[in-house]
Amino acid sequence: MLARKLTERAKHVTGIDNSPQMIARARELAAGRPDLTFVEGDFLTADLATAGYDFICSVSAIHHMDFEAALARMRQMLRPGGTLVVVGLAHAATPAEWAVTIAAAPVVRIIKVLRRAHGPEGMPVAAPPMSYGQVRAAARRLLPGMRYRRHVLRRYSLTWEKPGR
Repeated sequence: MLARKLTERAKHVTGIDNSPQMIARARELAAGRPDLTFVEGDFLTADLATAGYDFICSVSAIHHMDFEAALARMRQMLRPGGTLVVVGLAHAATPAEWAVTIAAAPVVRIIKVLRRAHGPEGMPVAAPPMSYGQVRAAARRLLPGMRYRRHVLRRYSLTWEKPGR
């Protein structure tokens, strides 16, 4: 769905997923769309262009990979002046993180009920191995000047523009 939506703003979109079921479904839904390419494979090792992407995004996927290796690869693949957006999941580890998680719990539940939230059938699920603090610290080290925000539904976002334009 994200790849199809991105074609409204981009000439060409490449989606990648390690799940054969998710790629098959994406290809089925995008049949006849030459502006969309789907690659089945591991983002960290897949044969993708090493530089030159204007925009790279990862939504609820980076916690399935080695976080630092994935960010480093995204940073390398982005052209100077390009934008990287990561929406990820993390877990609470500190009292402050737990307080935010607990305070947001009723809102999260209401949103999920109202949206009838569920993932696509067959979508791989993994618990996030990193805490919000670990994510923020690693991202600051790898992406100097990045913007970090915490969201409800256990999400955070990182936004970074590669220098050098």
